[in-house]
Amino acid sequence: MAYEKLLTGATAVGIRLKDAVVLAAEKRVSYGGFIMSKSGKKVFRVSDRIAIAAAGLFADMQTISRILSAEIRYRELLTSTRMRVRSAAKLLSTILYSYKYFPFLSEILIGGVDDEGPHLFVLDFVGSLIEDDYAAVGTGASIAIGIIESEYSPDMGVEKARDLAVKAIKTAASRDVVSGDGIDIAIVRGDGVKEEFVPLA
Repeated sequence: MAYEKLLTGATAVGIRLKDAVVLAAEKRVSYGGFIMSKSGKKVFRVSDRIAIAAAGLFADMQTISRILSAEIRYRELLTSTRMRVRSAAKLLSTILYSYKYFPFLSEILIGGVDDEGPHLFVLDFVGSLIEDDYAAVGTGASIAIGIIESEYSPDMGVEKARDLAVKAIKTAASRDVVSGDGIDIAIVRGDGVKEEFVPLA
């Protein structure tokens, strides 16, 4: 896509399992060929059972995560019920589409677990919405998705999926110069979101 030339480098992946979703992204923040930071956070917890991982402009990722988190909390207070993952994804799609003339230059993975089970959705910068079992976005996506495709199984355990996400990003970072400097991971289950950091060896 032409807009990819405007995006900063990044690699983010998501994997849906029977009872969980694993999201991961590397931490390098770059503009052009210059590395601005080695500690950028691109995986965000937006509710107690929903998280997002993103690739694109760093400020846009942060803004999207804050807007979505606030909207989810507001709607849950109004309805006194937990928002479903599909509803959160559609809400984010609507938000992104409403900015289509001045878009957030980010690709988003949103994953979570609700009463219907685990869900993983992929959104582009104008809110196109696709549900899938696994996905990768960013400049290293074409490399990362090949690793995931070769080893993914919907029956795999959480630890194996976590290791697969790490392997996919490490492989992408070894070929994509604007990806790297460690991996943030969010493991989303029905009882909450567990976050961790994995250094790149």
